[in-house]
Amino acid sequence: MKNLLVKDWMTADVFTVTADMTVPDASSLMRDHQIRRLPVVDRDKKLIGIVSMSDILAANPSNATMLDIWEVNYLLTRLKIEKIMTRDPYCVRADSTIKEAAQLMHDHKVGGIPVVDKDRHVIGIITESDIFRLLIAWFNEETAKT
Repeated sequence: MKNLLVKDWMTADVFTVTADMTVPDASSLMRDHQIRRLPVVDRDKKLIGIVSMSDILAANPSNATMLDIWEVNYLLTRLKIEKIMTRDPYCVRADSTIKEAAQLMHDHKVGGIPVVDKDRHVIGIITESDIFRLLIAWFNEETAKT
């Protein structure tokens, strides 16, 4: 289990967004595809940030706001991902081990990290769900041996 590689467990067909996308558009993308985080890329598809559903929820105004619902909606439609994303997120390469990825996620308390190539192009994402999937496969394999 020590030599399991990220490339074998990551999600390769990863959705990405650009920094100029609006928060409501990113939120819709996440909701429609049932995902919780999106790598943010530049024009050359290089990683520049990450945005999570938690970031989006935190961007919503408090119920104690003095703004009416129309003003809130207007402001949200103008809010860009670049204002709420985490810049220069932790990332791993496809040939990193699962242990390295899991340790990085654990140490920095993040639920997922982009997988990039040598030029920082996003080629996937590895999440806690992927690691749970690996653990379940390993437990099933161990159970089958007994």
